Amino acid sequence: MDAVDEKFEALLLHVKELRGFDFTGYKRSSLMRRVDRRLAQVSVDGYAEYQDFLEVHPDEFTALFNTILINVTAFFRDPEAWECLRTEVLVPMIAAKAPGTPIRMWTAGCASGEEAYTLAMLLCEILGPEEFRERVKIYATDVDEEQLTEARHGTYGVRAIEAVPAALLERYFEQSGNRYVFRKDLRRSVIFGRNDLVQDAPISRIDVLTCRNTLMYFNAETQARIIGRFHFALLGSGALFLGKAEMLLSHAHLFQPIDLKRRIFRKVSRLPVANGGVVLPDASPFAVREQIAGLELLRGAAMLTNPVAQVVLTAGGLVALTNRRANELFGLSVGDVGRRFQDLEVSYRPIELRKHIEQALAERSPLRVSDVEYTRGPGDTLYLDVQVNPLVDADAGLLGVALIFHDVTAARQLRAELEHANRELEAAYEELQSTNEELETTNEELQSTVEELETTNEELQSTNEELETMNEELQSTNDELQTINEQLHRSSTELDEANAFLDAVLSGLRAGIAVVDPDLRVRVWNREAENLWGLRPAEAVGQHLLNLDIGLPVDRLRPLVRQALAGDADTAELVLEAVNRRGRTVTVRVACTPLPIAGEPPGAIIAMEVGEFASARGGHPPDGTEV
Repeated sequence: MDAVDEKFEALLLHVKELRGFDFTGYKRSSLMRRVDRRLAQVSVDGYAEYQDFLEVHPDEFTALFNTILINVTAFFRDPEAWECLRTEVLVPMIAAKAPGTPIRMWTAGCASGEEAYTLAMLLCEILGPEEFRERVKIYATDVDEEQLTEARHGTYGVRAIEAVPAALLERYFEQSGNRYVFRKDLRRSVIFGRNDLVQDAPISRIDVLTCRNTLMYFNAETQARIIGRFHFALLGSGALFLGKAEMLLSHAHLFQPIDLKRRIFRKVSRLPVANGGVVLPDASPFAVREQIAGLELLRGAAMLTNPVAQVVLTAGGLVALTNRRANELFGLSVGDVGRRFQDLEVSYRPIELRKHIEQALAERSPLRVSDVEYTRGPGDTLYLDVQVNPLVDADAGLLGVALIFHDVTAARQLRAELEHANRELEAAYEELQSTNEELETTNEELQSTVEELETTNEELQSTNEELETMNEELQSTNDELQTINEQLHRSSTELDEANAFLDAVLSGLRAGIAVVDPDLRVRVWNREAENLWGLRPAEAVGQHLLNLDIGLPVDRLRPLVRQALAGDADTAELVLEAVNRRGRTVTVRVACTPLPIAGEPPGAIIAMEVGEFASARGGHPPDGTEV
């Protein structure tokens, strides 16, 4: 690697550490060509200088990713290939499934979503909209957050939808101006999310996986790792749909072509044999017998006598091998070989192992769970370290998984005892040190205590004199408070009488009365107002006048009320058409008068009376004309 390449690798490592995007698996020729294009756009010479530029301008990461991740996609791109996928894969797959069985699709590298929505239209044409909504989930993933945001909206311009047949366009898109929006009721079945094919775990139990013109940007090693994850993601008869430039010629042990010209492949399942070994479907009977013999020798020589408990599973989740320690620890036997691991108690006790197995298989890397507590009975508790090791062949193909259970009970007890002893020693040392300090200070405290007691005696005598004076003052204050209380009682009685009188006056009036404060909030609402509009005082008092839900157009009262609140002594009136609480149209005369106190209007009185006022006043129409 020359100096320029070293600087380029340092730049890729910098991008990975700061933003989590791992481009080290991309082909260097195309990757360097795209980065060079970005360097020319920002007028930077050299990869080291561009790394400094990224540190100073963090927004540049977005532009760099958009340059590297060439998001080229379209509806029904390569129509013949999509038609082949429909007839050769989707229709037979749906026909083979039981009614109501979920259908799961994955579109990897979905960019702005056209490919995911194309797949949705094909499935909707086969199943019908109702069954599509109930059964189908399409997972569309990409590493570009901006593209995912655009895809979630499902909105496209005229040029983007040119390839969509007119009939499908009419059925699955709604026009909004010069844009076309994918149907919202079907859009809920398409789930968009971020997924890095190099780093993140694959989505599992997939029927059809489309990844078109994405693998071509990765080098051979990264392609092999991604293809292995695709193989894990697909169900036993799942299909893989690639782009024109991707042929999988070196991965025939994982995928076989359905239509090589159109790049549609079928997953090659690995079949378990009687003793839990794994062979390819096309292996000869002689080869199977040879593998069985080899695994028997391996199990007898290494597994049975190993003091560490081990369980080996096939790629299909069947128990292939168990050793003597595992049988003793988890109650397994020879009869459990060949059974599904998820049916055994050890799959979920002492710890839920299935999710850890899925994670280890997806990442193709060992996984360790420490300090797992395993209680086999009263007083019999063990602590285990569980290691999950995926088993792969030379081509990164999945063979199975090995579960190793290390008994760390003794080590954990020793560690706990050592920690406890250290804590006790530290506590004893701290206690001795604090005791010495306490003894030194005790003598000084005793000497100062005598002086404090003498001072305290003098302070108590002075405090006693102050308390006697305060007692006399409190007695005088109590007498004053009693007098004030009597005055307040008389005032309260007078106020109650005044309120009763006011209530009687308001109740006797034939007009509806409302009193508002300067903020137009209702303070009084009499019984006639309740009878007229059907709004109880508890519902009206405290509400803004213009917010009352009554049959009177209250918004037209604003000028009258404002005039009264401004201090105009004249009574202003309006005649309005309204709807009473019985739903009948009535003519209402509304009069507004200021309510002054100490010369200032703290509110206004609004009187509402029903009658034939228009004819009584010269024939003015009852349309709110001021009278």
